Amino acid sequence: MLMLSEQDIDDIKQAVLNAELDTSSEIVVHIEEVCSGDVMERAGDVFYQKVGHKTLSRNGVLFYLALRNRKFAVISDKGIRLATSPMFWEALKLEMLDYFRENRFTDGLIHGIGRTGQYLRSFFPYRHNDVNELPDEVSMG
Repeated sequence: MLMLSEQDIDDIKQAVLNAELDTSSEIVVHIEEVCSGDVMERAGDVFYQKVGHKTLSRNGVLFYLALRNRKFAVISDKGIRLATSPMFWEALKLEMLDYFRENRFTDGLIHGIGRTGQYLRSFFPYRHNDVNELPDEVSMG
């Protein structure tokens, strides 16, 4: 198993569920033990498998983390990229990196997921007829 416990995984999933209460955006988390190549290339592959073009409003976000070599990426779909500021995402990654440097991977992901939900609710508010378009389970690879 990776360096995260079942409780950690459950806590991350709960953070996704909580973040999606206020936004129609979809948040996906994928965790791997190692990313041997370029993190953006690998995260891009995972993004297109799990998020890309799979939401009606193109408003999905992927949090990708490779634990052992501490590589991570946050990738958003086209609708989010068009609506939001790149400065938010850069600042968010720096905030998460502070947690990761202290080996607080779960806390870093929960922080990033929560801030993302808060930020996206003004661009993609939750609607009463909102459909959960992507699984909330943390995927492991």
